[in-house]
Amino acid sequence: MCKPKPARGKGYTAGESCIISIVMNDIEARVNFYTGAFCTCVGKYYLHAILPEWKKHLLPIAGVQFSSASNNMYPLGILDNNLVFPHPAGSVRMKTERVVMENCTSKHIILGNDYLNIYGIDIKNDKDRYFTIGENTRHKFSFFNVPKKISKISSFKGTHKEEFVANQLVEAQIIP
Repeated sequence: MCKPKPARGKGYTAGESCIISIVMNDIEARVNFYTGAFCTCVGKYYLHAILPEWKKHLLPIAGVQFSSASNNMYPLGILDNNLVFPHPAGSVRMKTERVVMENCTSKHIILGNDYLNIYGIDIKNDKDRYFTIGENTRHKFSFFNVPKKISKISSFKGTHKEEFVANQLVEAQIIP
């Protein structure tokens, strides 16, 4: 079943997020299923907020270049651990690796095409949006109903905001 088409000029309002709540190292975290990312990654700011000791577990990474849609991304290393996808009928545990990025400002883990493909995660954009993992199509996981709003730099707190502005926005130009 399809949704009604938005009024002209309002097509951008039809999108929904693909954000879910998972458990990583006994801590609740948020994950965004992002088919536009070829690999799973997380920003150091979000990672520090949910796992302050992350640097102790970092595996080295060298000689790899990453980029987002708008700029280069700077990898710090790889973090590997389990992500648990909770479900009343039985949770699913996935062994994953994430590239920790210096300048990723996302407020969640980005689950890219690498693990979407490895674990056979299918996103269903039907009347009720959900996703399945692997061949068990009856085991449906739900997405959050995240309010649609434009993210702001002001959502960063304290020194993280100051560091982001000093290091990332230093070359930004605002064009009227």
